[in-house]
Amino acid sequence: MILGITGGTGCGKTTLLEAVRRRGGLTLDCDAVYHALLASDQEMLDSLRESFPECFQGGDLQRKQLGALVFSDPQALALLNRITHTAVKREIKRRLSPAPELAAIDAIALLESGLGELCDVTVAVLAPREDRIKRLIRRDGITRQYAESRIDAQHPDGWFRENCDYTLENNGTCEEFSVKCEEFLNTIKKNGGKSHEH
Repeated sequence: MILGITGGTGCGKTTLLEAVRRRGGLTLDCDAVYHALLASDQEMLDSLRESFPECFQGGDLQRKQLGALVFSDPQALALLNRITHTAVKREIKRRLSPAPELAAIDAIALLESGLGELCDVTVAVLAPREDRIKRLIRRDGITRQYAESRIDAQHPDGWFRENCDYTLENNGTCEEFSVKCEEFLNTIKKNGGKSHEH
């Protein structure tokens, strides 16, 4: 079974990914895949350099500069996504072959990038806005304003609820959410991933 995990930044998708890993599943974090590709995928880097030359310094991509640019410009974000989604999807397909018994793909843009088509079940991890802001400031060492602009550049919760098979609300402690993730994995295993609950 391939589980697609999505939801906005700072919602706690990694906790669900860890629960899959504990069960021996293959876990594919698209952010990590993207960062690995920044070091190895010349085709993707060439496309980025061509599209965003101002975000390169001495041959190196300045990720924070690129982030600041695309979060304030929807057209630039769409272009960046087109370039990166193509490269990430190609790499994810490579890693899923041969097909594992259990795998999870964690991607903010799971549905828009076409990765959702590779999944048997999709789940959105959602969390209160204020929790997400605090988590991002702590995790990424960014300002509150930058954290808010990142959240605002993404889909609202309702969009995820409408477009995913399941939703998991991360509105308690880390421990509580971890338990919720385990229960969720038991449920989809029992149902063979078929039951759809919005």
